Amino acid sequence: MFEKVLIANREEIAVRIIHACKELDVEAVAVYSDADEDAKHVRVADEAYHIGGSKAKDSYLDQESLLEAAREADADAIHPGYGFLAENESFAANVEASDFEWIGPPSEAMADFGEKTKARKIMEQANVPVVPGTAEPVTEPAAVEAFGEEHGYPLAIKADGGGGGRGLKVVYEPGQIESKLQEAVREGDAYFDNPNVYLERFLENPRHIEVQIIADEHGNVRHLGERDCSIQRRQQKLVEEAPAPVLNDQTREDLCEAARRGVSSAGYVNAGTVEFLYDDGEFYFIEVNARIQVEHGVSEELTGIDLVKWQLRVAAGEELSFDQDDVERHGVAMEFRLNAEDPDNDFTPIPGTLSTYNPPRGIGVRVDDGVDVGDSITPFYDSMFGKVIVTGEDRDEVIARGKRALTETDIEGIPTTIPFHQQLLEDEGFLENEHSTTYVEKELIKE
Repeated sequence: MFEKVLIANREEIAVRIIHACKELDVEAVAVYSDADEDAKHVRVADEAYHIGGSKAKDSYLDQESLLEAAREADADAIHPGYGFLAENESFAANVEASDFEWIGPPSEAMADFGEKTKARKIMEQANVPVVPGTAEPVTEPAAVEAFGEEHGYPLAIKADGGGGGRGLKVVYEPGQIESKLQEAVREGDAYFDNPNVYLERFLENPRHIEVQIIADEHGNVRHLGERDCSIQRRQQKLVEEAPAPVLNDQTREDLCEAARRGVSSAGYVNAGTVEFLYDDGEFYFIEVNARIQVEHGVSEELTGIDLVKWQLRVAAGEELSFDQDDVERHGVAMEFRLNAEDPDNDFTPIPGTLSTYNPPRGIGVRVDDGVDVGDSITPFYDSMFGKVIVTGEDRDEVIARGKRALTETDIEGIPTTIPFHQQLLEDEGFLENEHSTTYVEKELIKE
């Protein structure tokens, strides 16, 4: 096992990794920008290094500053967390070429799954269902029109390097093709330095199901079951739950095994998530998130398996100590993201200082956060500062426990997404399991 790990991230995920390091008797090294000098992840780490004078997020994107901090700290390995450089294949390759171990998927696998058309080919070869679409980049409006004639409308034009809804344009009729194609190419080039786009049949009201996997360098791949993350806005997840309540047992088994089969065929190592859309009894692969996910705690709570510790162990060369049949899930879990946003004002991020911060407690409640009372939520980074995860015997108990936990949460100084979550837990469509990826925007926001 490593003696010292540098965490190339901040706030909630950095604190989560620090906790795992300490339980493995590994020294944890934090990094910080000017804006984060007094942040919680800096306070709880064993050491901390300044990585830039700018208050902007660019500090955490400065690869050389991060590598220099690792050298100065005499670290053994670097963990990227999620966001920032977590899925940046050049950073992964730079770490792999250095004296440090990379705690994440290999840069080669990251590159393969980072290009969506290549990822589709990998999964098709592994006999994993994919949404009908093109295997090669599309450049001309005529190709889009031909696809629409074959598969119908709406269709999606998607950036090859895209994610999080960026570079995704939906075409509802032929007259929109030229403008939407130009917009997708422009966004792909601007956000991902990749102007290539491809086409997919657009599913209007699907469920978004993801499968958590962990793999070692000895060829072992395990899944920890699936999560339903259909409650989202602008392709940004707000609530996750597991098991996915829309799946029957056979479909659940088929979907999870497809995920495991697909990443196994690609020589994938470390933690990751295989994303699917589910519609009318069928599931389709859409992408692989080659990193630890925000919602990994949901799977941890149901299985008792610490994914972040296993990320460290796998990167240190250890073999997974459990077989697939050893992975058992008990009960139901649901995660609510705590964002410094105003749900009544189009979810606008609003920074501020936590004058009061009393998270919930009690049986079946877990809080992962990156703040304490008196800390500030800055305007320079993502607005999420914590997560509340509740578990119970069944979905009804989890919803009741979620209501109790959210009501107990006392936060002042900033607006939060808690009122939205409370509204969701009273919503008939959600309670009856009738929601989809478009449900928040089509139904809840109208209310």
